[in-house]
Amino acid sequence: MARQSISFTEPNDEWLKAQVDNQEYSSKSELVNDLIRQARKQQVQIDWVRAKLEKAENSGFTSSSKEEIIKDSKSLLHG
Repeated sequence: MARQSISFTEPNDEWLKAQVDNQEYSSKSELVNDLIRQARKQQVQIDWVRAKLEKAENSGFTSSSKEEIIKDSKSLLHG
């Protein structure tokens, strides 16, 4: 595993220490690696949704503008 030296702001360092102190994680390194894994997984999900949205936008299935779709969606939500 590659070793890195990184610096944290005081609030972030305190938060990391608290997680380790609460025995949520055994070390700051474990916690940082878990946060990175979560961010990578989230990015995969975001990319998937973005690709689906782009495909839908490019399919030409509607002639409504984004603004019209938003307006229609809001009116459906509010009755």
